[in-house]
Amino acid sequence: MYHRAVRHLPDLQGPAAWDAILPSRAAYPTAPDNARYDVVIVGAGFAGLSAARRLTQIDPKLRIAVLDALAIGQGGTGRNSGFMIDLPHELTSDDYAGGGDEKTLIRFNRYAQDFGQAAVDEYGIDPHYFDKSGKINGAVGAAALDHNATYARHLDDLGEGYEMLDAQAMRDVTGSTHYQSGLYTPGTVMLQPAGYIRGLAAGLARQGVDIFERSPVIKFEKSGSHWVLHTDRARIDCGQVILGVNGHLESFGYARGRLMQVFLFAAMTPELDRDALAALGGQPRWGITPSDPMGTTMRRIDTGQGGNRIITRTCAVLRSGLRASPNDVARAARIMQRKFDERFPKLAGLNMQYTWAGHLCLSSNGVSVTCEILTNLFSACVQNGLGTARGTLTGIAAAEMACGLNTDLTAHFQNETAPKALPPRLIRDIGANAVLRYKEWRARSE
Repeated sequence: MYHRAVRHLPDLQGPAAWDAILPSRAAYPTAPDNARYDVVIVGAGFAGLSAARRLTQIDPKLRIAVLDALAIGQGGTGRNSGFMIDLPHELTSDDYAGGGDEKTLIRFNRYAQDFGQAAVDEYGIDPHYFDKSGKINGAVGAAALDHNATYARHLDDLGEGYEMLDAQAMRDVTGSTHYQSGLYTPGTVMLQPAGYIRGLAAGLARQGVDIFERSPVIKFEKSGSHWVLHTDRARIDCGQVILGVNGHLESFGYARGRLMQVFLFAAMTPELDRDALAALGGQPRWGITPSDPMGTTMRRIDTGQGGNRIITRTCAVLRSGLRASPNDVARAARIMQRKFDERFPKLAGLNMQYTWAGHLCLSSNGVSVTCEILTNLFSACVQNGLGTARGTLTGIAAAEMACGLNTDLTAHFQNETAPKALPPRLIRDIGANAVLRYKEWRARSE
């Protein structure tokens, strides 16, 4: 009998703010004992719930369960910055320009967006939670201006549209004099990520998919032709398993020593009152990614997405133990406060209501792990910091693989090479964090 214990469970610092600012909801049950399903999906994020939805499309008669270690919206879906990006967005590059067949990747990213929009329409998800309003690459220093110019030429080569914004236009959008220019691209969806995921889970539940939260899988085994999953209270039997656990693929015993476990940090203001909004100026919703990927991401949202608030996201650390420390969060909080004050001096000193860590996973060669790992055990993991779009795609592809379908998407992931082996942990952690600190310092004004 094949069996494995799960080494690490999600352990995230700080609240899942995107979920916290939404109205309360009824809880889903924990996993029941001695249940049987055709397919069990582990992880109720973008990958897991997209896999569940695709399975219902392919075969509505399948008995499907989705298990999550946390409450729905409390994991990565409540902790990211909420950008579902269609264009190249390679985080390990200097200016997001990627490599390979980028037109195919753009087509796939837009397929993920269309899949999400169709779910919004079908399940009656609040359209404010899925806002295709585009984003801006903001720039301050000379190097950042060069990055945007390079990226613009790259978009010209791809035949993609954009608009260059000067300092006044950036002030009109953000209310801030910090940015000297920007590059606007219209295709990004600005999510309320926890709201979208809540709606996706609710729609699937109405279709007969069983959603179980606070049900961490602690071990799993192969018994004959079936898989058996164990939580601390339940034993679940199924024909197929899809792992939608991103970097926790290592916790399940796969791709060990090949995945970079990175934590980014974010802070969110309390709801801004009338006086603060008047002092701020600018538009009620916008999103800025830094033209240097190691800079600071900023978003402003309004009441349709959880209140008039500003979100700051910056700082990165590699933690191979899959846990950021309280000191990591405290350091990031100090830096984010300074970044916020620099951009919005009229609101300087405003205390953040929420500060948190979010977990992302990268491979050094930029590949996902979306494949059949063992017979009837599928992975939809390793999103390379692009979890809203890439997670959606890996979930769709894993569902199609589980049903024996051969599509352009399954072929894409099946043709990817394996993640490259990384240096030993001590060398990896010291070296990667030194590089991250240097790049953070270099992009300090961005």
